[in-house]
Amino acid sequence: MLREAIYHRAGNNYAYAYDETTLHIRLRTKKGDVDSVTLIHGDPYDWTKDGWQTSRSLMTLSGTDEYFDYYFIAIKPPFRRLRYGFELKNGDEKLVFTEKGFYNDAPFDDTAYYFCFPFLNGIDVFRAPSWVKDTVWYQIFPERFANGDTSNDPEGSLPWASEEPKFNNFFGGDFQGVIDHIDHLVKLGVTGIYFTPIFKAKSNHKYDTIDYLEIDPQFGDKETFKQLVKVCHENGIKVMLDAVFNHSGYYFEPFQDVLQNQENSSYKNWFHLREFPIQTEPRPNYDAFAFEKAMPKLNTENPEVRDYLLKVARYWVEEFDIDGWRLDVANEVDHSFWREFRTAVKSIKPDAYILGEIWHDSMNWLQGDQFDAVMNYPFTNAALDFVAKETIDAKVFAEKITAVLHMYPENVNEAAFNLLGSHDTKRVLTFCDENKDKMKLLFLLMLTFKGTPCIYYGDEIGMTGGNDPGCRKCMEWDETEQDLDLFNHIQSLLTLRQNHKVLANDGEIKFINATEQTLVYERSTEEESIWILLNASENSADLSIDIPEGYSLILGSSISDSLPAYGFSIYRRN
Repeated sequence: MLREAIYHRAGNNYAYAYDETTLHIRLRTKKGDVDSVTLIHGDPYDWTKDGWQTSRSLMTLSGTDEYFDYYFIAIKPPFRRLRYGFELKNGDEKLVFTEKGFYNDAPFDDTAYYFCFPFLNGIDVFRAPSWVKDTVWYQIFPERFANGDTSNDPEGSLPWASEEPKFNNFFGGDFQGVIDHIDHLVKLGVTGIYFTPIFKAKSNHKYDTIDYLEIDPQFGDKETFKQLVKVCHENGIKVMLDAVFNHSGYYFEPFQDVLQNQENSSYKNWFHLREFPIQTEPRPNYDAFAFEKAMPKLNTENPEVRDYLLKVARYWVEEFDIDGWRLDVANEVDHSFWREFRTAVKSIKPDAYILGEIWHDSMNWLQGDQFDAVMNYPFTNAALDFVAKETIDAKVFAEKITAVLHMYPENVNEAAFNLLGSHDTKRVLTFCDENKDKMKLLFLLMLTFKGTPCIYYGDEIGMTGGNDPGCRKCMEWDETEQDLDLFNHIQSLLTLRQNHKVLANDGEIKFINATEQTLVYERSTEEESIWILLNASENSADLSIDIPEGYSLILGSSISDSLPAYGFSIYRRN
């Protein structure tokens, strides 16, 4: 056994409290290098005249990626504390792995050899809001969803969808438009709306905030927004707003004061200014989002800035009863601020959802003291590579997804925010070269995956568009121009997900077969099992696996030995 590949640490995603009585423990080994892993465990204080009292529990193989196997066990220590090690076997070879290293036989003269979980304190358990697990989000870019009130259109607004989107054009989308079309979301099966920024700003995207405590006039007023939240809640839809706390807009009053008064400004410490006078060209001499002069970075270590932004965070929850915050460029803001942010928001609404925009490994933000989830771009990239771009096969996809699932604790995975496209990316159908069958498979993957899925407005009716600004077209409301077959496909998957909780967050994910472009995986609990089979190839594909006895088709094509091109089947145990 390759010792260098064996890994465990008593924390993060390898040892964590799943709930107030249960520990989850994982071990990583070289792929194919181990036949079995047994957990040796005991209470550190449980000694008798015969020595330290331990038990042995067989771990299960929970997944395999490109290089490693992962072993897992859920265990309930009677006194909420544990010392533990691992016994690995491969044929006649045996190896014991502890915090102090490797041994041929387990040492029992001192518990100090072993990994330690000192005590399972309930307050340390990662807890995302329970409602999130059953929520299906719909992302709305307010300027482009629907124009319900032309009286608040920005000057120079164009007739709806009269030309292609540009970085600086307006079409008058607003809150009334969302209210007018709430029935579309209810019919689809949406139970949460994620709005990109709604606060006063100069641009059409509103990520350049002028006033965090005011609605942008083009969307309506605060009373209209209150009505929107009320209508959403009456229809079983949660509301999440986008908070841009990493940077402000160029016309944010404190930054304008700095521009006017330079080093004499009382707001000069609100930003990361390197020198005076302030310069914007050729690059700003102050920190900004990227090098965008119109988005100066806020100094969240400054007490005045923290107080202001925390006031904002509380205000929209208290006054408008919103259900969550999506945090823009969250990885560039200090951890201390996010801890205060969580405390402030949860003190008002304990089950508010806090979602960070982070595109990479985010374990540092998911310890239970900052975010409830991050945007699951590793899932996005793997799914697009497999189905849309065809740059990886089913085996590599399964390995990548296994790695994604083992990046974080299970209770973190259950609240992960899964997406296929957004205002920052090409449209999904465009990624698929407008192959609708591929798009159907992508939604099948997302809507049968663990976490909370999000649909970008218009994807459900087959809208296309390249990178920003192309992905921000006006919503198509003419039903004769909508792809209703695609709408019905997604609606069917959402209904299935709602009726079978095993497809959302109750069920484990197990890859059964991955050959070329054909994938078979299971979502299961003790009570229910569902098999999902898909063929991401333009040709029919033979299956090298049989559907078990007692399973019946609940969606897709009935199969015998093969799946049609871009076909899928979903079977449920009777």
